[in-house]
Amino acid sequence: MTAVIFVIACVAGGVGAALRYLADTGVTKLTTGRFPWGIVLVNVTGSFVLGLVTASIPDQAFIVGAGLLGGYTTFSTAMLDTLVLWRDGERPASVVHLLGTFAAAAVAAVAGLVVGGLI
Repeated sequence: MTAVIFVIACVAGGVGAALRYLADTGVTKLTTGRFPWGIVLVNVTGSFVLGLVTASIPDQAFIVGAGLLGGYTTFSTAMLDTLVLWRDGERPASVVHLLGTFAAAAVAAVAGLVVGGLI
């Protein structure tokens, strides 16, 4: 990896984080309740795009995957949301969030690989 690629990936990570913030706050404004739909959206769409990029343009996977999508997706926030739901007594929502996010992200990643392989 060259220094230029490293810097581009770092900038892409910042862009990804800003996109995550916009997506999460936008979805939060559109939904009611405490369920973290915005974080679910970014993790599932990010997983799909990572699969797509990995299959269709693997030479760009580091910049897009580790950089842009590394900043965009956030499983650490998803796990924090899961724990907060659990702590606040919303146990069914906590379990649905934990298992649902993982399952949806895995399915989205496989779908991205399939679509990327067709391109």
